[in-house]
Amino acid sequence: MAANRCPNSSCEYFNRPLPNHAKVCPLCGTALGDMIAAPVQPSSPLPPTPNVVVYPQVQSQTPDPFRPNQVPVEQTNYQPRPSYPQQVPPSPPSRVPPVLKLVHTTGREFYLRGEDGCIGRRSQIQGTVPEIDLVGIPDEGIVSRSHARVHWDWNQNTYMILDDKSRNGTYINSNLLSPGVPYRLSHGDSLQLGQDGLVRFTVVVA
Repeated sequence: MAANRCPNSSCEYFNRPLPNHAKVCPLCGTALGDMIAAPVQPSSPLPPTPNVVVYPQVQSQTPDPFRPNQVPVEQTNYQPRPSYPQQVPPSPPSRVPPVLKLVHTTGREFYLRGEDGCIGRRSQIQGTVPEIDLVGIPDEGIVSRSHARVHWDWNQNTYMILDDKSRNGTYINSNLLSPGVPYRLSHGDSLQLGQDGLVRFTVVVA
């Protein structure tokens, strides 16, 4: 309940409770028109509030519960690169020499299988067979068992022939070859084994 108090600061009863029915201060005569509310005592003391430190909230991106350890990714206007078919480099051409063919004057044809071989006649005693076996042609006895050797030269891009120390010699276009020395063998050459032109071939490179 509000109590009457003297509002005069120079009065002895200043701000002191006075009887409720008093209209003026009994000491200084100041009218008691202003009412000052008396302090209200709490019924029961409240426990002291503990000191709570409040940290500012930091806004963060909510992770996806279905993707653990998710790292936020910045959104960009990324355009996917179009896919192109994988280019397979072409395989290098196989190194195959041209075919060497020897055409006898009788029309028989003899081929070299591979890059090199021997021109001669098979030996029944030794059991050897040359790559170009001339058994059965006329005057075959002039031809040695290992008469000459031919091979493809990759550096010069041509066939080479050398006389293998034959008994009767080897001729190209009527020119006698030195034994053991390689000579070029070109398309259209005349190859002669032995003297007198009894065993002669036309060279075909194709």
